[in-house]
Amino acid sequence: MKRRQFLATAAAALAAENAQDVKRALDRHNRAVWVKDGWVRDPYIVLAPDGHYYYTGTTQTPGQPEDLYNTGLGPNSKVGWYMQAWRSRDLVTWEPLGSPFSLEQGVWATAEKAKFASTPKPEWRLWAPELHWMNGRWAMVHTSPAPARSSNFALTAGPELKGPWSHPMGTAIGHRHDPSLFEDSDGTWWMIWGATEIAPLKTGLSGFAHPPVTIGPAGEFARMGHEGCLMRKIHGQYVLFGTGWSTGKMRKGSYNLYYAVADAITGPYSERKFVGRFLGHGTPFQDKRKRWWCTAFYNANVPPAPDAGIQTRDLSGDAQTINQQGLTLVPLDVRLDRGQLLIRAKDPRYATPGPDEAQKFE
Repeated sequence: MKRRQFLATAAAALAAENAQDVKRALDRHNRAVWVKDGWVRDPYIVLAPDGHYYYTGTTQTPGQPEDLYNTGLGPNSKVGWYMQAWRSRDLVTWEPLGSPFSLEQGVWATAEKAKFASTPKPEWRLWAPELHWMNGRWAMVHTSPAPARSSNFALTAGPELKGPWSHPMGTAIGHRHDPSLFEDSDGTWWMIWGATEIAPLKTGLSGFAHPPVTIGPAGEFARMGHEGCLMRKIHGQYVLFGTGWSTGKMRKGSYNLYYAVADAITGPYSERKFVGRFLGHGTPFQDKRKRWWCTAFYNANVPPAPDAGIQTRDLSGDAQTINQQGLTLVPLDVRLDRGQLLIRAKDPRYATPGPDEAQKFE
């Protein structure tokens, strides 16, 4: 008994020490900080009115042994069919909230009952969930390739992140690749998906107020990439973020985050600019001190690459990253420079486009 108590006390002390290290690293806001373990893709963080940061993302099935370097792709995918969530007051200690949503609670479980019945549950997939605080309750969007190629746009009944969930658009949501939501200054909510379609939602959220339009950067690279697009409004400008592989070829090189800016939400937008290497499908968000961060995660075909000399290393031979499995937060430098909005990772390992980058940046 004494030995068990000693081990438990030692483990608690180590956890507290590690938490202090993480807190100090976050306070400095100059280097990437690994803040949470667990297999994840597409990590999304939002700061809610209750003072908590809420975190979700693509995850493996809860309660099953995690396959640490599973890519999540193809017939061997371990991606599950639940939206798991956590919350934290300080980005250091994370409280698990279980699985507030699953595909069985989505509109398609009823609308496509035959597909759900005929597809084994290990083949069900829930990808890229996002959580948004919408008029006193939670809104959740995600995409899914199976059992039905579809998306869900779901709302909680009240301020707690739990079911029952309603579906204001019903099956009219259809399939939207990596759907995201954005609230404009006038209170209008927009849905963004693909790379990139955008449309305003009706006041009652039952559908689109206007037909979707295609937006994207000007110039030679007239697409943000191929997925993970979202919108922010910074210093009065609309900022479209998007994700692509550095080489322009699927799963070759590094998975990067880019941006373009405009004075109107539907554009025209600037040329595509570089946010950071290894930051693809990350969430730019502000902490309680109004400092900017971006979430980052492991997305590669091989284990993480050593970061020494990474700025000049050509990674075009395969999908590669320096991110460890789990949730990493990378500080961003966001500022106006002579009227131009600049957004760039502060950590030198993320701030420099590699030699495998197809686009040449100033």
